[in-house]
Amino acid sequence: MNNNVPPLIEETNLSRAWARAFLHIIHNPGKEISPLLITLTGFTNGVPDENKGIRDALDDSLLANSKQKVETVANTIFPAAYWRVSKHNRQKLFDIYIKNLPRIKALAASKNRRGIYFERLIAFGSGPENGNQLEYIISQYNSRPKVRRSMFQASVFDPARDHVSSAQIPFPCLQHMSLVPQGNSLTVNAFYATQQIYEKAYGNYLGLCRLGDFMAHEMGLTLGRMNCFIGVAKLDTITKSHHSLTTLINAAQNELHITTAQQTGEGIKHGN
Repeated sequence: MNNNVPPLIEETNLSRAWARAFLHIIHNPGKEISPLLITLTGFTNGVPDENKGIRDALDDSLLANSKQKVETVANTIFPAAYWRVSKHNRQKLFDIYIKNLPRIKALAASKNRRGIYFERLIAFGSGPENGNQLEYIISQYNSRPKVRRSMFQASVFDPARDHVSSAQIPFPCLQHMSLVPQGNSLTVNAFYATQQIYEKAYGNYLGLCRLGDFMAHEMGLTLGRMNCFIGVAKLDTITKSHHSLTTLINAAQNELHITTAQQTGEGIKHGN
């Protein structure tokens, strides 16, 4: 791949998918990919397969630069801990989240002052179910599963709140998501105008997979695929040569090298 050809990254491991996008920017001219499509399968009981070495190296690098860890970013899209505390009761999940929202926002006040993704999904401010778009999708599907699939959409971007003249705003980059039931499987599609590939992308992918698993669970389905469409994936808050990226780059390259070697070996073994 080069920067003149928009990448399509199809993977069965979340860490490798992120690593391929990250290294594409690192090893090519410029600091952006436009557009980028990540399509991910490879789930074990709804949990995306990962590579611990890559994730740990990324978390270490993020902490060294006073950035949020992967788990923190993922929780802005789906609060996995609250889902466990609610014992997989979605109404309790929604209630607990809204009750704790002031505290959640205060944990990173400057980043959360305009809103949080899960908040917009369950308390948009208008629409049926008191603005709880996820509840509307789930209830509509469960009451009439053959209803038009175009109904299964949820918005984050709100022109009334988000069309502002500020040069930069921290939220929202995720604009919209759609769900596609196919037989017993569910596909999640997410659309980003821009995405910070170093700071946010890994956590974004993880949060979207967790959200997809939650929706699949409540719809009686199994998460089959997560697609993430990004208008501009960028690396503009850190230089490519920054010392804190060295271990991360090595971890990503080592994993992808091993994977490539394994795939080549399998190809030879099967006569491909």
